[in-house]
Amino acid sequence: MAFHKIDLHEWDRAEEFFHFTEAAPCSFSFCTDLEMTALYRRAKEGGIKFFPLFLHCLSAEVNARREFRMHENGAGELGWFDTVNPCYTVFHEEDHRFSDVWTEFDGDFSVFYARYLRDTEKYGGPKRKPAKPYQDENLFNVSCIPWARFTGFSLDLPKSTRFFSPIFTIGKFYERDGNLYLPFSAQVHHAVCDGWHVAALVNALQDRMRAVALSAK
Repeated sequence: MAFHKIDLHEWDRAEEFFHFTEAAPCSFSFCTDLEMTALYRRAKEGGIKFFPLFLHCLSAEVNARREFRMHENGAGELGWFDTVNPCYTVFHEEDHRFSDVWTEFDGDFSVFYARYLRDTEKYGGPKRKPAKPYQDENLFNVSCIPWARFTGFSLDLPKSTRFFSPIFTIGKFYERDGNLYLPFSAQVHHAVCDGWHVAALVNALQDRMRAVALSAK
């Protein structure tokens, strides 16, 4: 994993970056439904957990796009990581609290899945933030609200005007016309990411979910 500093004087997005960090600092949320029928069936038939299968699909698409791997280091320098890892929550039913756990990404799902199982078993119990100590800052966040379906979702980040990592949220899946759908929200900083980039990620993620399901046949 390496951090690559951006020369703002040479960057082709410098104008947008300064506008959305100085003149009109803002993030935005993009919500949609992802069709998950075949991917869910693959998980059930293969005896694996659905969430890490979906998490791997999402992580692969995030890592395929520099806009979603942006970060500002301790010196206030903007750059991007070679690879980012998903940081997600493990819910505790007994007291309704949760643990923050992250898993190192690998393009091979079997490798990632084994790491996910080890991480959740080892770190899923402690109710602290983070439950698994951070090794670096190359993380992006994924939260779950599996108890309710949502059609819109937004995070209020008044002190995070320079928080450039994406935050993804998924809700309770539901059935419509014989298919299963997953509510999905992406919260991004407008300085590094536009609606076009989010739409490209969402469309590619949907395609990957279907392709992964078909590849198991």
